[in-house]
Amino acid sequence: MREHANCATPPRKELIPLIEAVDLTKRYGSKTAVDHISFTIEPGTVTGFLGPNGAGKSTTMRLIMGLDKPTEGTVKVNGHFYQDLRAPLCQVGALLDAKGLHGSRSARAHLTQLAVSNGIPTRRVDEVLDLTGLTPVAKKRVKGFSLGMGQRLGIAAALLGDPQVLIFDEPVNGLDPEGVKWVRETCRHLADQGRTVFISSHLMSEMAQTADHLLVIGRGRILTSGPVDEVIASATNDVVRVASPQAADLAAALNTAGIDTKAPEPGVLTTTMAPAARVGEIAAAHGIVLHELATQHASLEEAYLELTGNDVEYTAGSAPAPLPAAAARA
Repeated sequence: MREHANCATPPRKELIPLIEAVDLTKRYGSKTAVDHISFTIEPGTVTGFLGPNGAGKSTTMRLIMGLDKPTEGTVKVNGHFYQDLRAPLCQVGALLDAKGLHGSRSARAHLTQLAVSNGIPTRRVDEVLDLTGLTPVAKKRVKGFSLGMGQRLGIAAALLGDPQVLIFDEPVNGLDPEGVKWVRETCRHLADQGRTVFISSHLMSEMAQTADHLLVIGRGRILTSGPVDEVIASATNDVVRVASPQAADLAAALNTAGIDTKAPEPGVLTTTMAPAARVGEIAAAHGIVLHELATQHASLEEAYLELTGNDVEYTAGSAPAPLPAAAARA
């Protein structure tokens, strides 16, 4: 990527574009929001940050950006505390609160003010407006923006300094499907350029498509971390589904082989105790006809719910009973 002549940042080759936290802790009075967590967010990857509401995601991101001070531990970006970076916007781009904008300014004026105050050539403003699809509304006051447009403007501001580290807190919030797809492709493109991309989201399906690695947090503690497939595999089991007109015979044969099964519906068996190939071999050995044999892989959503089930701040009760017929008609 090109260097901005007035952007007082060291040459790219001298940077270590990563985020590193060591024993990071933040308490607010008696409440511990972040509880002695350590992690490294590597360059060239999209790292998804997952956790229930109140788990400590936003607090962690604020600590990275120097907006809150740790009670204990440290967190550094490019090997430095955020407040010690010589040109922060040119090294770290962040979207933490899309609503934190000056409503009376236009999108162009907002970005121009950021560019001038950070020594970034103002020609970059038009580049990020075009990149985020905001050129048609560049002169419109921010207070008239929809939530999705505000998200795009926040992302434009994060990209303004052409940084090597990007931190996005719920960047797809308020975006339509096309906007969600655009964020996904943008994050992937930035990571492919060797940048460090750290992104939180509640959309599990989107994280499964976007992230390379995951960091899952609950009640301020790291629950697990690693490549997406490994996180899913560590928390769930694949299910083998088999359909047969001889389901009872197959269940008996599998049980004899030490493989327990369930029968979710007539003529269908499921098991998590053996791969599909083993089930097929046993069926063949007993001359049992199969109509279906498939492996159902667990989703990221299933893994997430399994990992965080005991760490949610609020748990929903059972569904309310239906209203009596008379009340429902009222």
